[in-house]
Amino acid sequence: MTAGAGLPTAASLAGLAGVTPSTRQSGNTRIVAFRWAVDKHLRNAVCNFAGDSRLSNPWAADLYRQARARGKKHNHAVRILARAWLTVIWKCWTTNTPYNPAEHRALQNLLTPPQPTG
Repeated sequence: MTAGAGLPTAASLAGLAGVTPSTRQSGNTRIVAFRWAVDKHLRNAVCNFAGDSRLSNPWAADLYRQARARGKKHNHAVRILARAWLTVIWKCWTTNTPYNPAEHRALQNLLTPPQPTG
């Protein structure tokens, strides 16, 4: 059995963890709400990890800050960050590769200022 066989995409892992919204639509009515029917232990673990990661990881701190700047409340901003981390975790899991901050492009873009051209 390959890693991630039951979760073919990072989005499916995020849905299982409950860090994606639930959308219900009927006719002209569309409701986007908090997802309740999830693995609550997984959601708590991922959200605790994400919330703590913003204190020591510049990429996580920047993603959290951007969400807050868009008017998201703390818990929602943490879930946004958790979903981003799950994308990284899923990629590491399915490729059987350990996380390496030096290969995390978004983190490196923050740490390395753009070089002047010309």
